[in-house]
Amino acid sequence: MKPKVFSLQMGEGQKISCFLSLLIFCALHLIYIKYSDITERLSVPAPLVDIRTVHKYKIDCSAIYNMIPEEVGKSLIIRQKHIVKDNDENLLKLTSNCSLYRKVRGYDDVCILDEEKDFPIAYSLVVHKHPWMVERLIRATYSPSNIYCIHYDLKSSAQFKAAMEGLAHCLPNVFIASKLENVIYAGFTRLKADLNCLSDLLQSEVKWKYVINLCGQDFPLRPNVELVSELKTLNGANMLETCQPTVHKRGRFSKTPPPHNIEMFTGSAYFVLSRDFVVFMNSSAVVKDFLAWTKGTYSPDEHFWATIVRLPGVPGEVPRSHPDITDLMSKTRLVKWSYLEGSLYPYCTGVHVRAVCNYGAAEIHWLLSHGHWFANKFDTNVDPIAVQCLEEKLEERKILFQSEDSLECFNG
Repeated sequence: MKPKVFSLQMGEGQKISCFLSLLIFCALHLIYIKYSDITERLSVPAPLVDIRTVHKYKIDCSAIYNMIPEEVGKSLIIRQKHIVKDNDENLLKLTSNCSLYRKVRGYDDVCILDEEKDFPIAYSLVVHKHPWMVERLIRATYSPSNIYCIHYDLKSSAQFKAAMEGLAHCLPNVFIASKLENVIYAGFTRLKADLNCLSDLLQSEVKWKYVINLCGQDFPLRPNVELVSELKTLNGANMLETCQPTVHKRGRFSKTPPPHNIEMFTGSAYFVLSRDFVVFMNSSAVVKDFLAWTKGTYSPDEHFWATIVRLPGVPGEVPRSHPDITDLMSKTRLVKWSYLEGSLYPYCTGVHVRAVCNYGAAEIHWLLSHGHWFANKFDTNVDPIAVQCLEEKLEERKILFQSEDSLECFNG
C-alpha cells in the first residue's frame, strides 16, 4: 500500500480564497500603520514654546560693511519690499521657558575676560515699545557681570510689559524698576524714570563701576569687552554732553532762577556716570533742591545732567570753565540730525523721524568707525539689516578683542 501524498497544486477556489486573505491582511496592516502613527504623534506632547526669534536675512554683512554696491543694493530691496516684522508674541512664548530662552539666544554661551568680570557696568533702560529691540539691545551689551534695570512706561501695552517681565524673570541680572512712571515726552517723568533705576541700581549687590542709560532704539557700537577697556581710561571721569545754553534753550528754564546760584548748562538725556558720582548725587542736598526746581522746566533731562556734572566738587567734575563738550565730542550717543547732515556727518541712508535719522545698513561702516560707544536711532521696521549687521560685526570685534586662554564662560 502506497503512502498518501499531499498535492501542492490548488484549485481555482483555493487561489481566490488565498488572494483575498492576503489582500485583507495588507489592508489591515496599512490601517494599523496609519492609526498607530497618529497615536504616536498624539502621544508626543506638543512643544511648550515657539522657539522662533527674529527673522534672519540672507545678507553678507562684511560686504555691507565694506560698502559693496551689489550687497548694499540688495539690502535696499529687502528694506523696500521684504521686511518681516518682529513677532512680539514669539518673545512672550520663548521667555515662558527660561532655560530654552537662554539657550536659544546664546546667554548660556557668554564668555568674558577677567577684566570684564572685575568691571561690571550698570544699565538704565527706559523703554516703551518694540520688545524684541529691547531684548537685542540687552543681548548685544550682555555680560553676566553687568546689571540691567528696565523701566517700562506705564502707558505701554500689556504685551510689552509682559515681555519685559519675561526678560527680567529669565535673566538673573535683569530687573524691573521698583517704581514706574507714566512717561511724558519732555516732561519731568522722563528724567524720573532714569532716577528710579539709578536708585535701584545703587541698592544692587553688584558693585558696578559706571552706569549708562539707554532707550529702546539705541544700539551699541562696541562689544562689552571693548567698552570696559574704554571706560577704564575715564579714570573716574563722567562722559556726557554739557554746553553753555543757547538763547533758545535758556527759554526752557528762565522763569525762575535755579537754587544755590547754580550755573546752568544744557546737553542731552544720555549719560555715562561713575558710581561715585551717582552716590554723591543721591545724597546731595544741593542736587535734591535742583531736582525739585527742574520740575517746572521743559525737558529737564536735557539740562539736569549737564548742569550737575559741572557742580564744584562732584566726583568726575567737569569744571565750569571747561569748554563745551558737544554730542560729537561725548561718546555717549551718536545721533544724526537732518539739519547737520552734509556738514558734520554724511547724509542719512534710512529715514528721518522728527529730524533724527533712523539708520540704514549703508551707515554701518561710518557708525563703527566714528568712535562713539552707542548710536540712536534704529528701527527694524525701517531697516532690519542695519541691526542684524551691527550684531554680526560686534560679535566679530568681541572675538578679536578677547584672548581665548583668559576667558571665563558662564553657563545658565
